[in-house]
Amino acid sequence: MTDFRLYLAVVHHPVYNKYHEIVTTSIVIHDIHDITRAGKTYGAKAMYEVEPLPQEQQIALRIAHFWNEGFGLQYNPNRAESLSLLRVVSHFEEAVAEIQHAEGEKPVLVATSARTFANSIGYMAIGEKIRSADHPYLLVFGTGFGLADEIMAQMDYVLEPIWGPTEFNHLSVRSAAAIILDRLLGRS
Repeated sequence: MTDFRLYLAVVHHPVYNKYHEIVTTSIVIHDIHDITRAGKTYGAKAMYEVEPLPQEQQIALRIAHFWNEGFGLQYNPNRAESLSLLRVVSHFEEAVAEIQHAEGEKPVLVATSARTFANSIGYMAIGEKIRSADHPYLLVFGTGFGLADEIMAQMDYVLEPIWGPTEFNHLSVRSAAAIILDRLLGRS
């Protein structure tokens, strides 16, 4: 069991599209399943889907209901265990406020990005901070072509980009989440 206070957020708005316009992206069922499973594996307390569109929120809530209370609970109880992390909120600030209420202090906000920023931090450094359990941490993942500047401006840190042996680094959010969680908290 972990004693650190880690939370995840997958932001669907405000994010950029490939033309650098602010858009709202759709919830992806596989992202919910895979990121909650990765979150459960690495000790996260909750995973927030930040989605302002009610129709999209309903998709996430239907998935959670099916696996937590419906036929899915009997079919695969492990899915219910990981999906117990899922929270659905309309705005990023709601996720921060819920964590602050639960933890008694505002979480340290750590964004992920394919770009480098002035406040970029390495995986080892932030992993040590998370494991110290001195403060709650919220890892923030963007969808589409990344988090809008208004979200990035709120961040305490931005993780260094994920680089492989090529110059290509446009990963799906679920791939990025799994890689980042392992780099931060995986056993060596």
